[in-house]
Amino acid sequence: MKNYFKFAALAFVIAFASGCKNEPEFWLGADLGWITEYEHRGLKFYNQNGEERECTALMKELGLNAVRHRVWVDPSAHGNWCNKEDLLEKCLRAKALDMAIMVDFHYSDWWADPGKQNIPAAWSGHSYEQMKEDLAAHTIEVLTYLKNNGIEPKWIQVGNETRNGFLWSVKSNKFGWPELDENGNPTIIESMGHVDLNPQQYAGFFATGYEACKKVFPDAIVMVHLDNGFDKDLYDYNLGVLKAGGAKWDMIGMSLYPYWAMEGGFRDDAETTITDCIENIRHVSEKFGCDVMIVETGFLVDESRPEVLEEGRRQLARVIRESIEQTNGRCKGVFYWEPECRPSQYKLGAFTEDGRPTVIMDAFKDWSE
Repeated sequence: MKNYFKFAALAFVIAFASGCKNEPEFWLGADLGWITEYEHRGLKFYNQNGEERECTALMKELGLNAVRHRVWVDPSAHGNWCNKEDLLEKCLRAKALDMAIMVDFHYSDWWADPGKQNIPAAWSGHSYEQMKEDLAAHTIEVLTYLKNNGIEPKWIQVGNETRNGFLWSVKSNKFGWPELDENGNPTIIESMGHVDLNPQQYAGFFATGYEACKKVFPDAIVMVHLDNGFDKDLYDYNLGVLKAGGAKWDMIGMSLYPYWAMEGGFRDDAETTITDCIENIRHVSEKFGCDVMIVETGFLVDESRPEVLEEGRRQLARVIRESIEQTNGRCKGVFYWEPECRPSQYKLGAFTEDGRPTVIMDAFKDWSE
């Protein structure tokens, strides 16, 4: 009976995400930035009964109540996916399903992450003050476009995984990926918003983005997003730089990937990685006085090994459970990054090669029911 009330209470918390404003909310979401490109390539998605579904609707069917979509500045060299028009199309699908929306500004023409935060080509060579104007104008343009088309995001990220800051460029190869030096580090060719090399400018860029978001959507939750959610020192340092520079935020977003933590030699096992992340959520929420959300996570898919899939389901369920139970109410949700990916494209998705959800996705449905 004790367990019954425990799980009923957890389901009750999640239920408030559908609209009750006076109670705690917990969000179960997915980043689905690739779905329109996948459809263009002819890929299809199916539920566990083999019935074809549009991908956003399938996520709703699987128990999710929120989506996350990225936006790039000028992705014309990359098929124009994730431009503002593509972003709108995906957001309209979510709105029609009554799903909450997170917008993730990369402030780059293509991927931005800890290893590269390349300055958009149109902004290259601009001064710091000019680039703040560029950043504000882009942010306001995209958000106003969404607003004029009936979209109101609940959360907005100013930058994506800005461990090393954003709006700094690296030398890239012909495929757009960083060229590494003899020590395995990217070669920085423009350090404008780098957290170590220009901390005040990093803080200034973030403050500019925050203000631009609030200008269009005053009630939106504006988020700073860092990777390696298990790394307390990283969060203390980076967020300390922002705070010292006068920047503010409403929520902290974390990426949590136990697989990459082990692959990179940061942690020895998944259990420790998750434990340290939950502890860090408690730490940063208390130190910086704000809520936290895991905006990216993912687990290994190997269709030939059912035990690997079951382990992914167990780990995801643990992340959701402890985010609710063990963070003093400060963690507000968990988002899976691109779960719809086929394993041949990305091994930390959560679907099979023929477009069906694996048992990993059951962790969401277990908690939403």
